[in-house]
Amino acid sequence: MERAVGEGTLMPGQLLPPLRTLAADLGVNPNTVATAYRRLRDRGVVETAGRRGTRVRSRPANTPRDEARHDVPAGARDLATGNPDPALLPPLDAALAAAARAAARPTLYGEPAVLPELERLARAALDADGVPEGPLAVTSGSLDAIERVLRAHLRPGDAVAVEDPGWSSLLDIVPALGLRPVPVPLDDEGPLLSGVTRALAGGARALVVTARAQNPTGAAVTAARAAALRAVLDRYPGVLLVEDDHGHGIVDAPLNPLAARPMRAGAAGSWAFVRSVAKAYGPDLRLAVLTGDPSTVDRVLGMHRLGPGWVSHLLQNAVVHLWRSGAVDPERVAARYAARRDVLVRALAARGVPASGCSGFNVWVPVPDETAVVVRLSHAGWAVAAGAGFRLASPPGVRISVSLLRPEEVTALADAVAAALRPATAGRHA
Repeated sequence: MERAVGEGTLMPGQLLPPLRTLAADLGVNPNTVATAYRRLRDRGVVETAGRRGTRVRSRPANTPRDEARHDVPAGARDLATGNPDPALLPPLDAALAAAARAAARPTLYGEPAVLPELERLARAALDADGVPEGPLAVTSGSLDAIERVLRAHLRPGDAVAVEDPGWSSLLDIVPALGLRPVPVPLDDEGPLLSGVTRALAGGARALVVTARAQNPTGAAVTAARAAALRAVLDRYPGVLLVEDDHGHGIVDAPLNPLAARPMRAGAAGSWAFVRSVAKAYGPDLRLAVLTGDPSTVDRVLGMHRLGPGWVSHLLQNAVVHLWRSGAVDPERVAARYAARRDVLVRALAARGVPASGCSGFNVWVPVPDETAVVVRLSHAGWAVAAGAGFRLASPPGVRISVSLLRPEEVTALADAVAAALRPATAGRHA
């Protein structure tokens, strides 16, 4: 069955035969089929829905994810792929040269996984933002860190509360680990209190929250929302809290960590805080720092040692050089992205189109029909991302990445979005 899904013989959403029917057809015990279905579910290939049966997942873990490769017609402006602006990324030649000089003595097996200077600089920045004290690990990006933390604590079948709409890669990795995503709605201030409460009361074993520059909506957790969510988490001390601060270095919104002193630092619950360098310094650096309670970080470090062992000291030294040299001015970068984002949101509002985007470089536009809007904008010369890859149960929308948007393009883009929505709106009211 897994091979058939990978080859496309079994299609996403296709209903699989009932257990007893398939067992009779194959001449095997129904328990054998039940075990196979359970393993397929744990591997992220199928999903079960009680009496409604077992279906191939809409995005099976063993099939390519097309949402990461948006088709951009020739001549169209690419506002779909969600990359940072290369002009705002620092050149890496000096950092890599400095890393090479630092590697005059080869790094050998058995040396510390985390460079002391990288740990010192990262810890100082985390302290300044009020992130609780904890040991540090280095991983190959945010998703690598989150996956390792979830693997360290959860087992197939456990429920994970995730933002909806949310980061498509996270929405894919959770079921691929055999975990069950539970959608939590959000607004500009972060996950809604009612949604988090409902998810945790329903048995979710973990909560994953984006601190700032939430993808795709741009939400940033405010101080008031963080305090309210901490109060909810206090009632569920066994829940794993994972916070993703991938927007560090590109946002002007303050950090309001849920794992803030003194709440999580002394609580029985496990927590992890992840900070990536991808958006501010370059996706190809593939480096994130992870802190958390000692047990969580120890589990991650232990499994990391059994696998890749460590993240290259060359990359760690390059990041140290970038941090020391001030290669990125966070205030300048944040101001550039904010200007592009805010002017588009205002232009859309002036045309009667509501949109959200209070941090980062993405703008989320609710729409009645994603496919129609994406196609119309494509014909008008604008490539945007359909919201389907970012949603579980939330209403339709499209994501517009403004990282490459030029000021002189805003009016034309806003006009095109309004025009793309007009026929759909007219049809809905007819």
